[in-house]
Amino acid sequence: MSDTTESIVRAQFEAYRDRRRADSEALLAAHFTFTSPYDDAIGRDAFFERCWPPGDHFADFRIERVAPDAEGAYVTYLVTTDSGDQFRNTEYLAVRDGQICSAHVFFGESYRGGSFLPRQPE
Repeated sequence: MSDTTESIVRAQFEAYRDRRRADSEALLAAHFTFTSPYDDAIGRDAFFERCWPPGDHFADFRIERVAPDAEGAYVTYLVTTDSGDQFRNTEYLAVRDGQICSAHVFFGESYRGGSFLPRQPE
């Protein structure tokens, strides 16, 4: 595998999509943190406990674009679940020394049966 930021980020998403946890673990730094609207800088162990299992229910996981910069890369992807629901998210993954140090997730739109699912304000 090449050491480029884009190849590291793509390898992580491909490992997640293909359910290759050992490959994913090798790409995440020991001090990796994951932040989303539901998670505040959780560590590696919590990431694998909370975020890995839902991938078992993805029928399709497609990377739409990767935009690398000097510190990491933005990735936008579209997921279709086993039930046919779809959602699109964008993440920013910081990469240092050949490993992913952090991920910040920005949730996008969701669809069911091709219809937009509006989110209710909390």
